[in-house]
Amino acid sequence: MKIGQPSDTSVPVNSTAANAPAKGGQSSTAASAASAQAPSAGVAVTVSPMARTLEASKRSEAADVDMKKVNSVRSAIEQGTYKVNPEAIADKLISSAQEILKRTSN
Repeated sequence: MKIGQPSDTSVPVNSTAANAPAKGGQSSTAASAASAQAPSAGVAVTVSPMARTLEASKRSEAADVDMKKVNSVRSAIEQGTYKVNPEAIADKLISSAQEILKRTSN
């Protein structure tokens, strides 16, 4: 899978020590006092178009399911006429394993 270049849209996010848990046994009051004295640093965050697309599809809850095919398979199973193709299943399992191995070896 190839991921495109991030867009130029950036959103500044302020990060403060008050949002982080206290370190080294410091109380939250001590951490708050320290953050009040230290200037907050802004961090630029860029959201890629792909991430926006994924989020939009997640919100829309639009399923990419072919209900006609699901119903036809369901019907074939109920009627006892559904045929399993073990060769196709084995081929896809092997290709998936090969893809995973290629990703881990890089």
